Amino acid sequence: MNRFIITILLGFSGTFMHAQLNKIEFQEFDLDNGLHVILHQDKSIPIVAVSVMYHVGSKNENPNRTGFAHFFEHLLFEGSENVVRGEFDKYISKAGGSNNANTSWDRTYYHEILPSNQLELGLWLESERMLHAKVENVGIETQRQVVKEERRQRIDNQPYGTFLEEVMKRAYKVHPYRWPIIGSMAHLDAAQEADYKNFYKDFYVPNNAIVSIAGDIDYENAKAQVIKYFGSIPKSTKPVFRPNIVEPPLGGEVRDTFYDNIQLPGVLMAYRIPAGGTPDYYAVAMLGTLLSQGESSRLQKALVDEQQKAVQVGNIPLDLENPGVSIAYAICSMGTDALDAEKSVTAEIDRIKTETISDEEFQKLRNQVENDFVTSNARVAGIAESLANYKMYYGDANLINTELDRYLAVTKEDIRRAATKYYTKDNRVVMHYLPKPVKP
Repeated sequence: MNRFIITILLGFSGTFMHAQLNKIEFQEFDLDNGLHVILHQDKSIPIVAVSVMYHVGSKNENPNRTGFAHFFEHLLFEGSENVVRGEFDKYISKAGGSNNANTSWDRTYYHEILPSNQLELGLWLESERMLHAKVENVGIETQRQVVKEERRQRIDNQPYGTFLEEVMKRAYKVHPYRWPIIGSMAHLDAAQEADYKNFYKDFYVPNNAIVSIAGDIDYENAKAQVIKYFGSIPKSTKPVFRPNIVEPPLGGEVRDTFYDNIQLPGVLMAYRIPAGGTPDYYAVAMLGTLLSQGESSRLQKALVDEQQKAVQVGNIPLDLENPGVSIAYAICSMGTDALDAEKSVTAEIDRIKTETISDEEFQKLRNQVENDFVTSNARVAGIAESLANYKMYYGDANLINTELDRYLAVTKEDIRRAATKYYTKDNRVVMHYLPKPVKP
């Protein structure tokens, strides 16, 4: 859905938007090996989304071998016992489909979009990835170089590219969220083939995965195909590792300065927030939308339009399995000091603590939340991912139909209370990003 249409939709009432949210029907079942399967039928378009979500992200890694979860996102396109190296993508493209993968702190996700008559192809490829992947030195060395280049392009040589990893390492002292998803290049270089094989055996097992399929399918046929390709894969004989680390309170404001290859100063503030799915998280998420979503959001209006202290602003609450952070940021306009921008961002946050949100602004906020749900589940790919996310993180795939009610139950007072409780100086990391001094 394009931005113009979204803008129009936001002009309608919340009641109209809520009426557009049709219930998403699905079926789910477990295989004997522990694999959970979710199926959603949508015969409106002859395509199907085939996805597998593994409950392993960067937080599951050995602190001395960081980056493995993201590395496997690359490595598992190398091929398998029955898929020649470099042929995985060719199978998909020849069938008229597309595929991709992504990694987060909490999970790794693979998916294909295919013509519906190619469902079996997608299931075969994903079963090969789960059971027969080539985890060997030739592919490992190839992907080491790929990941190094990715880091250079997306982080090291990207203006403000280190924003996230620099703030996370200061926001967490003991929890594995403190290291970046892409990990340490030194750790990847130091790892041996056996380290990679062990990671694959530990986490790429059916009892640590969810197969989620959405699109033009027949339920019974899809179920039979899943059993055919995944039913014989053995489950892990040992418990899947889950970190059980409780991050202590921040213990006071953390402030630091970071010099980077940038032209405009930036300020970044990370506030500790509760885990996704908890009651307070929904109020924090709506607070984030109030601050920064849309051209009329609080930070945009104050810092960009009126005060002209910033060229870009935002507030991003990270929806994580364990307690996360909400990151407010501003890229300063020419001539604006980072401390000055910081004070203006803090002032807008403090205003939420003391001033009542107007009825008009609150209704717009609710409309935005509803619109986000409509657009996120407008395609079968989004539905497949949402079903898997809800089941993996919260144990309830039906939240795809009911979680919106949790957001709409948030009141103005809940938002004010969340700002007062979590957006405090003692609960935040403040970083000023400054241009590196010019060397003679």
